[in-house]
Amino acid sequence: MNLEQLRGFVEVARLGHFTRASEHLHLAQPSLSRQISTLERELGAELFHRARGHISLTAAGETLLPRAQRMLADADAIRDEMGELAGLRRGRVRLGAPPTLCISLVAEAVSSFHATYPDVDLHLTESGSRLLVEQLAVGAVDIALITASDGLPPAGVSLTRMPLLAEELVVVSSAAEPPLTDGPAIDLEQLAALPLITFGESYELRATTDAAFREAGLTPHPVLEGAEMDTALRFVERGLGVAVVPAMVLFDRPGLRSVRLSHPMMTRTVSLAHRSDVTPAIAVAAMRKAIVSTSAEVARRDPAITSLL
Repeated sequence: MNLEQLRGFVEVARLGHFTRASEHLHLAQPSLSRQISTLERELGAELFHRARGHISLTAAGETLLPRAQRMLADADAIRDEMGELAGLRRGRVRLGAPPTLCISLVAEAVSSFHATYPDVDLHLTESGSRLLVEQLAVGAVDIALITASDGLPPAGVSLTRMPLLAEELVVVSSAAEPPLTDGPAIDLEQLAALPLITFGESYELRATTDAAFREAGLTPHPVLEGAEMDTALRFVERGLGVAVVPAMVLFDRPGLRSVRLSHPMMTRTVSLAHRSDVTPAIAVAAMRKAIVSTSAEVARRDPAITSLL
């Protein structure tokens, strides 16, 4: 068993097609087929169900896939770190973050990092925290910003989490419209009476606000449901309704105004996570430092954001 065989196996599993996988790997299809067949002989098990026009993983393939992804990620990390030590290249950082952080904290941290280390290759995975935990587990990302209320790592995977920020959820409205209230905050009952723009059910924000309304015995009045973050903010800017969002999304949004939410106040914790059993490469450690520094700066700007460092 070698890395080329594992890489071929992972690509076929990812794409569900031998031809597309061979094209992606710049490898002739017969060569890729031989690699997979050799791997299956060495393991003593078929890895794919092969049907005309359809490829799917067998039980053995399902078992091998996360281990193969982890082995390939570890091999890539070794190459990166040895390259850095040898002065051959500046390294690579694979960062994961939810969309709400990509448009705020991540944008600032990456800009600062790139200004200092312009030759480092940066790869961003934008996804929900639950999926990012899975990506960390298989080594698909090096570090990730996640919210503390999301899922635990898979069995056998140990993650180190550094809490960075406690961030309030605030109510945003169009800056072109009159303020929602004359006071410093509104409560859940007032919010329920407003035209609300809600996010898709995959958003933790949606689950959090729905649970708060249920617990208070309130029925909100959505004018639009299932929006993605940027879409929701654009509709709010145009005066269609209001939305409940993390405080950080207001950065560089002059078309929006916010008011704090009380009774209950809702918050989320933003943490920086990485696998405990993997020593971060030099470039990854530098990115972690940039994120920590940016987090502290962000907390100084807004009373709705508290540094946990």
